[in-house]
Amino acid sequence: MHGNVYYLCKTKIIEMKLRHFALMIFFMLPFIVKAQKDIKKECISTSMFSAAFSYQYPGADTKVLYGNNATIGAGFHYKTDKNWMWSANANFISSDDIKASREEIVGIILDKGGQLITGDGIYGSFAMFERGYNLQAKVGKVFDVLSPNPNCGFFINGGLGYLLNRVRIEFSSSASPPPNLADDYRFGYDRMRGGFAYSGEIGYLFMSNSRVFNFSLSLEFIQAHTKSLRQWDFNLMAPDLNKYLDRYMGIRFAVYIPTYKRMPDEYYFY
Repeated sequence: MHGNVYYLCKTKIIEMKLRHFALMIFFMLPFIVKAQKDIKKECISTSMFSAAFSYQYPGADTKVLYGNNATIGAGFHYKTDKNWMWSANANFISSDDIKASREEIVGIILDKGGQLITGDGIYGSFAMFERGYNLQAKVGKVFDVLSPNPNCGFFINGGLGYLLNRVRIEFSSSASPPPNLADDYRFGYDRMRGGFAYSGEIGYLFMSNSRVFNFSLSLEFIQAHTKSLRQWDFNLMAPDLNKYLDRYMGIRFAVYIPTYKRMPDEYYFY
């Protein structure tokens, strides 16, 4: 008998606590909802990760050595509730379009017929590629024009960073490189140069209301003041002491993964 009374009292206490908790949630809910931000109506601050692809055209001194290239990259971004965007990007440069002739790159080790003798003592084929990277820290502003919500629209930004490019020489799998291009000797022919770079970008940023699809499409300009990073250029038989102006212009497409939590579309009260 006493056990049943104790059980009933304990049950009543639990029920009362649950009712109090439910009432507390009911009265706090409007304040909680007010504290949350709806991307459809308000500018929100959020961190975002991105993956990007661009197709670039060379200019200035770059076009003497290289042709068009493509880049792939990744970035981290922070957008404030005032639509300022802070970004850090890293992009890998790749191309098989080398404008300089073979004689200009490795002419000193070619025979009179312009052929290269491999380490096996036979004529061998080789290919040249552009490789490099571009690191940028950027700051920009988003203007909510022609946008589905206040968090996206046309944007403009500028950045500072570092750019490096070089020539990569590859031989067919069946041929061994000549001694002149083996091991560290190959670095004397790769025309590696790098230096301080700055960039500008203008485009459109789209952030969907559902957070599912977010992207940007833009025009990008990059310019770098570079110099040779090698102590000796074997083809010149001297150090390359020239200063270069490397320039890239292109179209950039990026997709974004924001980290904010999407606000539910509706609330139901029972």
